Amino acid sequence: MDRTVDATRTDLDPRTPVVDERPLTRVQATPWLLVILLLAAVAWLGWRAFFYQEEGDPVGSAMLAFEKQNSLNVFSSRFEVVAESEDTRGVLGIDLLKSRQATIIPADVTYRLDLANMDRDAFDWDAGSETLSVVLPPLRISRPNLDEARARVFTEGNWVTANAQRDLSKNNSLQAERKAAVFAKNPEVLALARQAAKDAIRQNLAIPLQVAGYGDVKVNVRFEGEKPGQ
Repeated sequence: MDRTVDATRTDLDPRTPVVDERPLTRVQATPWLLVILLLAAVAWLGWRAFFYQEEGDPVGSAMLAFEKQNSLNVFSSRFEVVAESEDTRGVLGIDLLKSRQATIIPADVTYRLDLANMDRDAFDWDAGSETLSVVLPPLRISRPNLDEARARVFTEGNWVTANAQRDLSKNNSLQAERKAAVFAKNPEVLALARQAAKDAIRQNLAIPLQVAGYGDVKVNVRFEGEKPGQ
């Protein structure tokens, strides 16, 4: 005689609490999944805002990087300037007091690039070789900053009046500033500043373009009036 076994439990007390034996892994993972999705959304929005170009335009990315920097200090030169002045004081047209002063003054000059006003004509993109060519505007040279607190002063004269001392110092300061401005345009110093500018621009463009997804881009930089490769 066959027996049929009823698997349904009918002997449970209705008051007995029912325990949900489903795994808790899915419930616990939900908050972490939301955090991951939120971080991914923030990263995507940041990339889209700063690096993404709908048309895949490296020139647009380069111009955006320049606009954010606006101006870039690329080189600083510190040197010493020697200035000499003479002063003569007299009575009734007769020169009685003569004095001379020599001053050695440290000076600083900064070289910078104005990047914000560079237009699209300054950039050229060669997709075949993945090369971005950039033509830079002329360097801007700051007014010499004289460190007169560290100046060394040598004065000659039997009797140097206060007025003579003041005039000698004033003349030497003006003379030192003019000489420093001339020295700042020395071809050798300018060559160092231009090379530093080119290196800085390559570094400031190559890395952002790589981050923007343009790969290992080559950046060629030259100044207005220079031939390619100089």
